[in-house]
Amino acid sequence: MRYLPLTDPDRQEMLAAVGAPSVESLFRDVPEAARFDGGFDLPDHKSELEVEAIISAMAGRNMAAGDVPSFLGAGAYRHHIPAAVDHLIQRGEYLTSYTPYQPEISQGTLQALFEFQTQVALITGMDVANASMYDGATACAEAVLMARRITRRDKAVLSGGLHPHYRAVTETQTRYLDLDIVSASPDVTGNEDLAAMIDDDTACVVVQNPGFFGHLRDFSALARHCQDKGVLLIAVVPEVISLGAVTAPGDMGADIVVAEGQSLGNPLGFGGPYVGLFAARDKYVRQMPGRLCGQTVDEDGRRGWVLTLSTREQHIRREKATSNICTNSGLCALAFTIHLALLGEAGFRKLAALNHGRAVQLAERLAGVTGVEVVTDAFFNEFAVRLPRPAAEVVSELATREILAGVPVSRLIPGDAGLDDILLVAATECNGEDDIDAFASALGEVL
Repeated sequence: MRYLPLTDPDRQEMLAAVGAPSVESLFRDVPEAARFDGGFDLPDHKSELEVEAIISAMAGRNMAAGDVPSFLGAGAYRHHIPAAVDHLIQRGEYLTSYTPYQPEISQGTLQALFEFQTQVALITGMDVANASMYDGATACAEAVLMARRITRRDKAVLSGGLHPHYRAVTETQTRYLDLDIVSASPDVTGNEDLAAMIDDDTACVVVQNPGFFGHLRDFSALARHCQDKGVLLIAVVPEVISLGAVTAPGDMGADIVVAEGQSLGNPLGFGGPYVGLFAARDKYVRQMPGRLCGQTVDEDGRRGWVLTLSTREQHIRREKATSNICTNSGLCALAFTIHLALLGEAGFRKLAALNHGRAVQLAERLAGVTGVEVVTDAFFNEFAVRLPRPAAEVVSELATREILAGVPVSRLIPGDAGLDDILLVAATECNGEDDIDAFASALGEVL
């Protein structure tokens, strides 16, 4: 096969050189359950034209969020992206200087990242922000590791309002470390007492606002309690648009703020790529993961930009690295920066108010459907409702009516019978009154 030119003798020679008896032995660290055993249900030896037709037909089986009334959320939100965003990020000077390994040559890229950092610090209410990360979930895990380095303690308390995916990623990235992850039960009520879970071994408490079930909370008292105990408060923001309306985590006293930036400039994209935001107090800057761009002047006094801190493994000795992050999702960060710059502060606040207003309309309409109970008392653009039937069944039935009704909690937290009837629904500026009316009417008929 011309694309795989190695012969069997070539492979045997390589295996002998590394001391492996077979190709399969190279994968012994991969659990059996995670290995692919079998073939793909795809035809072989098709022309390019035939392949395009087959793949297009497969893609056509999807129900896209932009084609039908969609109320999906749970960490990924559909927002309008101005055409200017895609136009600008596809300019060659951005695409070809994606990762500045010789950073000072790429002054435009560094300036864009500096602007990005400035925006993130402003909206989160923090002193300093890095040049972005993979996504919100991995940023959350990195924040826990950062808190461990700072406090030299080995326990992390995770709120029951933290997104299950963020919790799972954090547990995965800390699995082989001497770090005790203590997770509170799913917080449907929004009234959990995290302060009671803090002890002398606690490095950090991780909260989310808005919470997984949509609850908005004021964490100022918890932040003060954490400070008294020498514990860092990490605030997670899954819907960055909320920062245009809700008190910033930094103003509540958070020590580290991480967020998912997908809502600005980046489409749903079937789950990615997204962009992680990471901000902290200035005194912790040297423990931040990733990279930090700074502003300076050259020998002629002209303004310029440099990589002020580069604490990942590619830049410094491994034992000194704060993370092994391999990309900062630079193009996604650029899209975020352009979108937020187009909005400006007034536009950002207006967009947040519009999102909240749409969600209030949706909550009022759904509350009027017989058997439906809105269980989130204070929310931004997403909330939880309790249905008289399993939520997954209702969502499937509504999908046959071409309505994407939301995310059943049982899909993300399986095995908890008490959550089977809970449905997460989100409304953004993309949901008009016709969408809301169609959802409420169809839900009433299905129930």
